[in-house]
Amino acid sequence: MNILITGAAGFVGRNLTENLKTIRDGKNKTRPNIYIDEIYEYDINSTPEELDEYCAKADFVFNLAGVNRPKDPEEFQKGNFGFASTLLDTLKKHGNKAPVMLSSSLQATLAGRFGTSEYGLSKKAGEDLFFEYGKETGVRVLVYRFPNLVGKWVRPNYNSAVGTFCNNIANDLPITVNDPSVELEMLFIDDLIEEMYDAIEGKEHHCEYDGLTTIWCDDGKYCGAPVTYKATLGEIVDLLHVFHDQPDNLIMPAIPKGSFEKKLYSMYLSYLPKDKVAFDLKMNTDERGSFTELLKTADHGQFSVNISKPGITKGQHWHNSKWEFFIVVSGHGLIQERRIGSEEVIEFEVSGDKIQAVHMLPGYTHNIINLSDTENLVTLMWANELFDQEHPDTFHEPV
Repeated sequence: MNILITGAAGFVGRNLTENLKTIRDGKNKTRPNIYIDEIYEYDINSTPEELDEYCAKADFVFNLAGVNRPKDPEEFQKGNFGFASTLLDTLKKHGNKAPVMLSSSLQATLAGRFGTSEYGLSKKAGEDLFFEYGKETGVRVLVYRFPNLVGKWVRPNYNSAVGTFCNNIANDLPITVNDPSVELEMLFIDDLIEEMYDAIEGKEHHCEYDGLTTIWCDDGKYCGAPVTYKATLGEIVDLLHVFHDQPDNLIMPAIPKGSFEKKLYSMYLSYLPKDKVAFDLKMNTDERGSFTELLKTADHGQFSVNISKPGITKGQHWHNSKWEFFIVVSGHGLIQERRIGSEEVIEFEVSGDKIQAVHMLPGYTHNIINLSDTENLVTLMWANELFDQEHPDTFHEPV
């Protein structure tokens, strides 16, 4: 299959192109029914001759080309209608019956605040052109009305408030939120890409519209990506500040699989400047070695790393309800645990050559001894709760 992508240098185009390449090159095997021979990338710097060649050879066409924020409103019609007409005329010239996808916008509903939108009017004109092309030629036409598109590589300070917020907060630049209660519906680029895969396979999702409300139905005139998220500007900005502060407080917020928080965090990270990609951690050092907190979570405890110098014993304390895992990743050591009130000691010889996780049991005093005379003992530690200075639940007692 040969795939033509117009607007290939834009936000959606770049993401789609690079992801299709992973299928073409055999790196992504999640879509075994998609076979790709060539990906034709067409954008503003491409030539009419290239468009002609691509339209002759394409087996599927993604029309992502368009104008979002021109200097002259008349450019909306030229960019969003004019090029679409050229594309379809070129396909007809070659008698190419390849399915054609159109990237439109919810603004094309002309509902509510979009009723007089020049952008929405130009998108609506493009939609009508594609539907007419489908009727005339019998070609499968897929018209998508996308909400706010977000994700990595969104251009900040252009047409995405979320992209601007991510960029500015990541780079310690000011932001302006006129009304924190304004709600956005967002489609993340990775969910859009999955829908584009579905479209190639002939499994696109169909819908109709009641104003701005999407009505999902198998025989709908329009197409859409079913996974979107709604959040207010205030909620988005608050989350981004939480992400921004993570290197300072080490607290990782809850990011459940498939959640808005998880996807927004991924987007935010893509805007980090080089000097924030790596950050220092506070090492608590003494003559015995060091102890460093690595990561704290909102509800799943915290991770730390402990380094013990040769011959050193650390620990010698117990907890009531706190429990831990000790995982030696380098060196040779001995872990000892004794139940409080008992004299029986259980022991575990541990080594970075055979990595194991050892429970530190509640109600058991425990230690870890570096058995080497020359090598540091490096232990990754996980505790089920964050350390609380006011209630440390830690009591000294030798094993």
